[in-house]
Amino acid sequence: MPPAGHLCPLSPAAGTVPRSSGVFSPMVSPVAGTVLPGGSTVVNSCSSAAERLCNFVCDCSDCSDENHCGYLRGSTVLGTPFTCDFEEGNCGWQDVSTSTYRWVRGRANLAAWGMGPHSDHTVGTNLGWFMVTVSPPAKTTATAWLRSPVMREAAATCEIRAWYHLSGSGLNQTEQPVLRLAMAYRDEVVGLWQSPERGGEGWHQLVAYPGRITEQFQLIFSLTKPPACRAELALDDIIFRSCGLQEPRQHVCGAEESCCGQGSCLAQHRFCDGTDDCGDGSDEDAMRCKSFTFCSFEQGLCSWKAEVGQPTWERNTSLNLGTMYSMPTRDHSNNSRAGFFLHVGSASAAGAGGPARLSSPTFQATSSCSLVLYCHLHGSTTSSLSIFYVTNSTKHLMRERTGDLGSCWVRERVDFNVTGSFKVLIEGVAGSTGTVAIDDLILSPGCMQEQEKPSTTLLSRARAGPCTAEEVACDSGGCISTELACDFAKTCADGSDEKRCGATTFEAGAGGWHDVSVGRLRWGVQRATEPADTVLTGAFLALQAGEGQMVAAAKARTPLLGPSGPACAMEMSYHIHSGPQGFLAVSIVDHTTGTTHLAWHMPGHGSTAGGHVRVPLGERTRPFQVELLGMVDLQDSASAAIDNVTFVQCHPDTVPPGAAELSCNFERGMCGWYQDQSSDFKWVRGTGQGQGSDHTTGSGYFLAADPSAPWIHGQRAQLITYRQQPTAAPRCLSFWYRLAGPQIGTLNLKLRLEGVEETVLWTRRGTQGSVWHRGRATLPATDQRQYRVAFEALRDGFLGDVALDDLALTAGPCGAELSCSFEADACGLAASGLHTWLWQSNGTGTTTGPPADHTTGTAAGHYMVVSTGRGSLPAGRAAALTSKPYQPSAPTQCLAFWYQLSAGTPGSLGVFVEQSGVRRKVMGVTTMEGDAWHRGHVTVRPDGDWQAIFEAVGAGGDHGYIALDDLQVSDGACPKPASCDFERDMCGWSSPSDPRLHSFAWGWKSGVPLAKYPGPEQDHTLGTRNGHYVHFDTSVLGLGGTTARLESQHLPAAADACLRFWYHMDIPEHLSGMELRVMLHSASGRRIVWSVVGHRSRGWRGSVVPVQSLSEFQIIFETTTWRWPMEGTVALDDIMYSAGRGCHSSPEVPVEEKSSSSFVVEVVLSFLLAVIVLALVSAGGWYWMKQRRLASGTLSESSAPQGFDNITFRDDKVIISPVPKEGDED
Repeated sequence: MPPAGHLCPLSPAAGTVPRSSGVFSPMVSPVAGTVLPGGSTVVNSCSSAAERLCNFVCDCSDCSDENHCGYLRGSTVLGTPFTCDFEEGNCGWQDVSTSTYRWVRGRANLAAWGMGPHSDHTVGTNLGWFMVTVSPPAKTTATAWLRSPVMREAAATCEIRAWYHLSGSGLNQTEQPVLRLAMAYRDEVVGLWQSPERGGEGWHQLVAYPGRITEQFQLIFSLTKPPACRAELALDDIIFRSCGLQEPRQHVCGAEESCCGQGSCLAQHRFCDGTDDCGDGSDEDAMRCKSFTFCSFEQGLCSWKAEVGQPTWERNTSLNLGTMYSMPTRDHSNNSRAGFFLHVGSASAAGAGGPARLSSPTFQATSSCSLVLYCHLHGSTTSSLSIFYVTNSTKHLMRERTGDLGSCWVRERVDFNVTGSFKVLIEGVAGSTGTVAIDDLILSPGCMQEQEKPSTTLLSRARAGPCTAEEVACDSGGCISTELACDFAKTCADGSDEKRCGATTFEAGAGGWHDVSVGRLRWGVQRATEPADTVLTGAFLALQAGEGQMVAAAKARTPLLGPSGPACAMEMSYHIHSGPQGFLAVSIVDHTTGTTHLAWHMPGHGSTAGGHVRVPLGERTRPFQVELLGMVDLQDSASAAIDNVTFVQCHPDTVPPGAAELSCNFERGMCGWYQDQSSDFKWVRGTGQGQGSDHTTGSGYFLAADPSAPWIHGQRAQLITYRQQPTAAPRCLSFWYRLAGPQIGTLNLKLRLEGVEETVLWTRRGTQGSVWHRGRATLPATDQRQYRVAFEALRDGFLGDVALDDLALTAGPCGAELSCSFEADACGLAASGLHTWLWQSNGTGTTTGPPADHTTGTAAGHYMVVSTGRGSLPAGRAAALTSKPYQPSAPTQCLAFWYQLSAGTPGSLGVFVEQSGVRRKVMGVTTMEGDAWHRGHVTVRPDGDWQAIFEAVGAGGDHGYIALDDLQVSDGACPKPASCDFERDMCGWSSPSDPRLHSFAWGWKSGVPLAKYPGPEQDHTLGTRNGHYVHFDTSVLGLGGTTARLESQHLPAAADACLRFWYHMDIPEHLSGMELRVMLHSASGRRIVWSVVGHRSRGWRGSVVPVQSLSEFQIIFETTTWRWPMEGTVALDDIMYSAGRGCHSSPEVPVEEKSSSSFVVEVVLSFLLAVIVLALVSAGGWYWMKQRRLASGTLSESSAPQGFDNITFRDDKVIISPVPKEGDED
């Protein structure tokens, strides 16, 4: 044995090329990493030799020799080396499909929710990129192929990870689409991984281990879909870990290590183990290993004997066995489909009892015999491999592997210290859907066979137990179904079916936890040898040195658990002492959906941490498993362990106190609501976090869901009630909600009635401003069925937040809905007449209607529509739509709605208000220009309850329709069209939901400062923090969009109209590549009539813009940038539009302080004059302007500094007469 601390010499073959592979660490926490410099796709800047390109080792100083290799040198977003996140291109991956089914690089489409991924995996939004399969409908099986560039050599530790997302129609068919990852090298294509037979929505991770590759190779992803299946698969974030060979350089080795030929160190027990760990083959040198006994099963079973019977170990190849999901795709010896191995025969899957048994010759007593083998357990959580030694017909268990280790060969090693002669016995039990295989059995020189007749005999084959393959035995006798074991309810008389399910103190063993590690760490039960600074005492489950060949986190899993109830949680004590690369984590492996969800994570901080933790598991169907992950550097005296594991409130029928309390202000907890744990996108109870205050007190708690939080990939966040008892009468659930942000998604309220498909009771989509709104929904009577209610936030928008507060459940149905988008239902509006109003969307409707609704701007959005063709509504015949009674809440109320009349002869739309039985017509429409949605509004002066009636009258045309959407009743008189002070709402101003603009929306807020949504601290109307305005944070434009628009309702043609408004900018001067524009949009096109460039805050500034249009038009405010990043805010207030009077007849023209020319002069002088001179000039100018303003007699509308800024008119079609302006300096 070489002495400790010896220096390894370099072999001549190792070479002396300096390399920098050590720059990147292969050990990465599941949620953290080091950010690498990115943005460069330079390839081989140092002209490295071809054989050193794409070998996972950085030869160039900038690592550009590892670009365009199927990976780039690193991902800036993920912070991982040797990664392809597809953000900067396809990394060299090429579509090599031979049919119309092919791979392309693409993005998510929010407009097609449910088809394809809703976001990429890297960025977590619709702006990120991935590879995706596309194809026309096909009647035959089709395969799309995606091939990597040539890669050169991979270490035995190489690990490939990627994320995939499968969606589309036809996924419930018997024959499922299959994704495969294969490796082409030498003269064959070897499978590495294939997708499981079932998988739910969302992104799933694949992990593959190619093994040691000594020559060049390519990777191939393929998706095979059956006929008539419209499946779509996205692929993202391909990461290569620990794939590079160690660079040749001298190392100082420890006492238990020896030298590799290229100078690195390797643990002595990893020499002659059938794996080229050194990378140069020196650890597997034939001369060094000649005294070891190898059995690769290529020529037979060697000296091993397989017991005859069923099941038994069978010798076979992957070539013969086919591509069944659980089967090995290649042997370990040759990494080839043609190589042999042993596997447990299919008789086990047919239900035959007992294990398959393989026994060795008889060995002499020894203290230095070790066995290395490679095992493959895949496809079943109940498969097992056990290694015993047998003396005097008695079995002694040395090592057991249970569960699914993945589609890879895993190294296992057992040391025997036996005082008498013995045999080695290997038993394999394959679960009903799994396979157990072994290969490369290697005995050390200390395993000496006895020459005489062996005296050691094996036990006779055990009789099959009393229980079938689908049952488990109780300790007290008898059998129960496997479905009843570990279901959080005692079924056996002695409760033994719940004893080995993960709840344990580890004093009597692992308590049902089983190690499924494949790397150099594993979980094992150990005892504290001396008092330590830890919460753990006695026995506990700790990280230990493992025998696997990979560099991966250790994993341990419980048996299959469930079903569980909503309040289910796992509690445990934990300890970790590690550097920042180490971590402890708990995940939940859900076999129903095929997902693994990270539930708890504790990183190492360089010091000792520990305590007691409660990990919510939530409501889950059977089967699921709890998975414990850990990674530390044991050589650095790091450690990690857990103890005292319990499961609390996990039975499905467990009802915690307060479960029926649906009224909740969240000040003291969650009442009868709970967090759905099946998504990583969650509701969080808090007090603001920069989003705004709560609704109850202004300083209390509320619930918020933030889709823009980092590392979020879930599709939905759900807040659910416990099961509620049946109710015989309807009730009203009222709540306060907030939908804020420039690109926020959808908030739904759903009813889940037992035995019935869930229904949407209420929904809102898109920003509603950073203010609280009241929502209401009637919960119907449920007869004898239990029910649940759920709030659901969808991630169909990625910038903003959703909030809930002050939920109240009261008896009786809700009154008339004050705001109705018709997305959930008809909001209680009642239709009368034979051919009447229908609630529909264009995508699912049965009658002709608008191609898109007004709320969402998509074919999936809903509206009310009536067909007015003579066959449906003859001339003069009326179809009425009547609201529920509205209660008077102010002296005047505004009824606003959006309507659309088809071209041709659509008939007429009449709007009536009915009070005390008297009906009064307040509006009528017979024609409409274009096919856009138009806004109508009526001011009502109620003297009691009143109803709105929308009446469509047929005109005898061949075809036609009248549609209605977005009905709203608010307090106060209706403002003039396109005019708004934004105190009550946005008066019909809105942002278009245009995917090409990434659906960025202007917000609506008060002057109260919000860290997440910056803006001026007072509005223009009131001049206080409580006043409201619309605003936009321009920093989001750098994320992929360049424009955000605010559009008015459609306005009639105007010959001499005037637009007045106030704006506020706060843009850093050095970033002023931003512009605010006013445009007019009509059938003849879009034209700019006013613009101003970005600048630092100068308070609210006023502007007047003459407006002329020969046809119907919209006014559009557009903020745009041509630089990135662009930080700053733009706000608008007090927009006033007047038609017919022009801009010169009104006495309310705002005062302009500075003209364009004076502003330019000031900018030039600011760089030329001294600071003192500038101060004097500014002071004098301010005093002079103040006097002029006072002399003008114009009233100031705000205490903030006000006036005009540099304004550019760019419309050649609009003639603006120069007018002397107050405050001009020249």
